[in-house]
Amino acid sequence: MDARQLEYFLAIVEHGGFSKAAAALHVAQPSLSQAMANLEADLGVALFHRVGRGVVLSEAGTELLEPSRRVLRDLAAVRDTAAGLVGLHGGTVEVATMPSPGIEPLTTLIHRFAELHPAVTVSTQAAFTPDEVVHLVRSGACELGLLGSASPVNPSGLDVLHVEDQPFVVVAAPGGAIEDDVTIRPGDLAGHKLIASRTGSLMRSIVDDITAGGTGTEIVTVVDHRTSILPLVLTGVGVAVLPSSWTRLARRCGAVVAPIEPTAHLHVAMVSLPAHLTPAARAFLTLTRSLADRRARHIQPTD
Repeated sequence: MDARQLEYFLAIVEHGGFSKAAAALHVAQPSLSQAMANLEADLGVALFHRVGRGVVLSEAGTELLEPSRRVLRDLAAVRDTAAGLVGLHGGTVEVATMPSPGIEPLTTLIHRFAELHPAVTVSTQAAFTPDEVVHLVRSGACELGLLGSASPVNPSGLDVLHVEDQPFVVVAAPGGAIEDDVTIRPGDLAGHKLIASRTGSLMRSIVDDITAGGTGTEIVTVVDHRTSILPLVLTGVGVAVLPSSWTRLARRCGAVVAPIEPTAHLHVAMVSLPAHLTPAARAFLTLTRSLADRRARHIQPTD
């Protein structure tokens, strides 16, 4: 067994078959097939089941996924450590992120990280629930995960860094009854049409509480993609209840943003494996911890 065989194995899984993996790796398909045959012979198990012209992972192949990712990541860490003796001169940080934390604090983190380590690439992978983020980190698909949840998370086997709590705000088109930076109460949304996400998110639960108040407020549209919400608000479809991470972007686009009280908070945290971090990922985690410390000091009351 060698690293090249493991790289080929993961490419077949990630690209959904031998032909696409061979094209992505720039190798001949017969060479790829032979490498997999040799790996299966070395292990004594079949990693794939051939179904027609396609393949599906066997039980043994599924079990090999996480160890293979970790082996390749550890090899990358060795190379990065050698290069990092005089600084970070390359590599990639892989971060799983949910939509709202992916706007902020991720924007601030990537901006600062790019200034400090311009040769390192930050690659993000979309996830839509805390469980998805945890799975991507546990499986080795990503080294770091940025999530937002209704309450603090504590997944077993992972380190958790609390970054910040984001209050929810109301985002609306300009020129209406909602004024920028003027605090409102849920009852003030009476008669408004709301743009909501699918059931199951904290944002949706807040919207459901508002509409349940019997004030004539109703959900006018439900969207899966959070990126659709701000354009819908700006065209006057309705107002939205969003984490405060959207505030700066919303105002730059011309929307008004109003604090809402009382409100829930989105608990933003970064999760990582206790080990197996490349130097670039460790640097990104260190930067995140520094940001979390600064924001914690900022919200502390003063005497």
